[in-house]
Amino acid sequence: MAGPVMAAAVILNPERPIAGLRDSKKLSEARRDQLALEIKEFALSWAIAECSEQEIDSLNILQATMLAMRRAVEALHVQPTLALIDGNRCPIMAVRSEAIVKGDDKVAAISAASILAKTARDHALARLHEAFPQYAFDQHKGYPTALHLERLRAHGVSPVHRLSYAPVRAMLTGSGPKS
Repeated sequence: MAGPVMAAAVILNPERPIAGLRDSKKLSEARRDQLALEIKEFALSWAIAECSEQEIDSLNILQATMLAMRRAVEALHVQPTLALIDGNRCPIMAVRSEAIVKGDDKVAAISAASILAKTARDHALARLHEAFPQYAFDQHKGYPTALHLERLRAHGVSPVHRLSYAPVRAMLTGSGPKS
């Protein structure tokens, strides 16, 4: 409900394999942070991109995610010949792409990208927490948890909330998120 959407692209180095790559959601925060450092050190190329809350509200979350993916691929300093994309659809881009459902747990490069995107988003939300501590972004990372909804009710909508999301939109129209 808050903060940017992040995407990453990674070209792994076959001569420098990284042990333990898997879906970022299945790793502890400490392990993700450790792997992110290894990915950045050993990958042939990596890039992280985002779409802002305003872009999400303007485009919708799916299109903003696709745009962030395209930006990440385009930001690689090594041009890939094929982009493997986690999910069931691919962004429109110059590079040939292939969607792989649950790719973040099947393809090491997608796992690596998932880890970079997740750690980047977590760090972005930690920075938002510093700017807006009353929302506890460091705890819920912008997701619609009970804590986040409670803080939204208590403090109203912040500049980093996604205005197109139902609980946030409800606050703006005066109906507020439900308890």
